[in-house]
Amino acid sequence: MERSLVMTMIGPDRPGLVEAVAEIVTKHSGNWLDSRMSRLGGHFAGILRVEFPTEHEDKIIQALRALESRGLSVIIHLDHPTPEPTGHRFSEIEIVGHDRPGIVREISHVLASHGVNVEELDTERGSAAMSGESIFKARVTLRIPNTTDVSKMRRDLERIATDLIVDISLKEKL
Repeated sequence: MERSLVMTMIGPDRPGLVEAVAEIVTKHSGNWLDSRMSRLGGHFAGILRVEFPTEHEDKIIQALRALESRGLSVIIHLDHPTPEPTGHRFSEIEIVGHDRPGIVREISHVLASHGVNVEELDTERGSAAMSGESIFKARVTLRIPNTTDVSKMRRDLERIATDLIVDISLKEKL
C-alpha cells in the first residue's frame, strides 16, 4: 500500500540540497511526485510531494527530519488526498505593472470574494528594460467554480488594475 507526504523545506542555499532529498526518497523506495523549488533571497525554499510504501513511513520521515542537521528547516505533513472538486474550470491571470506594496493582497481579495481558489502563484520583481524602474510580474492559476460570475469578477479585476496601475489579463486555461 502507498502513502504520500507533503513537505516544505527552507535553508541557506548551497549545492547538493535537492540531491540530498532525492537520495532519501529513493533510499526509501519513494517516488518524487510534485515539487516547486527555488532560490529566494539567498535561501533554498521548496515544497515537495512524494509517495512511498506504507512500511517505509517512519524511516522516510525520520530521514527527512534529519536534514535539519544540514541546516534545512523541514515541515512534513502526511497527505490525505481528497476527491477533486467538480464543477469548475481553470483560468490564468497574468499581471504586469510598476511594483508597489499591496498588489497581491488586492488581487487575492477580489478572487476570494468570488469564491475562486488560487492553485498556483508565481511572482517576481525585476527592472524595466528602458527606465530601470521596478516591475512586478505575476502568473496565477485559478480554479473558478462554474457558479462564479466571471464577467463580474473580470470587471472587479479591471477596476483594481486601474487603481494599482497594472495590466491584468485573464484567459481560460486548456
